[in-house]
Amino acid sequence: HRDLTDISLLQCFIHLRYVDLSENKLQDLSPLSSLTHLLWLKVDGNLLTSACMQELPYLQIISFAYNRIKDMEGITHPRLANLSLKGNKIQTALGLSHGQLFSLQILELRGNMLESTAGLNLPKLKNLYLAQNAIRSLEGLEGLGQLTTLHLRDNQLESLDGFCSSMKCLQYLNLRNNGISSLQEVAKLQVLPMLQALVLLDNPCSDEPNYRLEVLVLLPHLQRLDKELFEQDERAEANKICQKRQEEEK
Repeated sequence: HRDLTDISLLQCFIHLRYVDLSENKLQDLSPLSSLTHLLWLKVDGNLLTSACMQELPYLQIISFAYNRIKDMEGITHPRLANLSLKGNKIQTALGLSHGQLFSLQILELRGNMLESTAGLNLPKLKNLYLAQNAIRSLEGLEGLGQLTTLHLRDNQLESLDGFCSSMKCLQYLNLRNNGISSLQEVAKLQVLPMLQALVLLDNPCSDEPNYRLEVLVLLPHLQRLDKELFEQDERAEANKICQKRQEEEK
């Protein structure tokens, strides 16, 4: 804990590439605008209320974790690949600069106050961490064509509307501890062609009889549900149920 409040001295060190200013009392990062070679910045545990900064051409990794940041405006670094804003006070992602953040692959927003996913449609995004928010609705996901991992644990989802077939790379989806009460909602995940691992623990629907089998009937390509891989005999059983129901429908 260095209790720094002023970093204006750093303006002179224009060749700095790695800067860690965590656990101080910073409220202003404007002196960093002269550090045009900066690659990596960590400012966790300060008093920042905004992530807004002068665009830095080579900056690839930033962590703003555990500050008091309220929105996502003013983040425009063209090479930024990994951004953490976990443990802040962000209520909406609508201020995100999609036009400039074309390199962003990992976005960590765990432990904020988001109520919706609107605004997060970043074309290169691979991993999106949204656990411990207050998300009730999934919106604007159609642009996430390269997303492979989506964490939505500890939110307030009751419906799974919002997933779409353009999310053609999504393999891992964590929905633990939401309010999904019906397996009919789980059927809406059929639009995800690559989904391999799904976590539904601590949702009301996971208490339904034959829960594992019913999920496998709905999502036959799934490899893993919660922590368990599907066994061969479960697959055979689900297959049988499927055929039986198809015949009953004829």
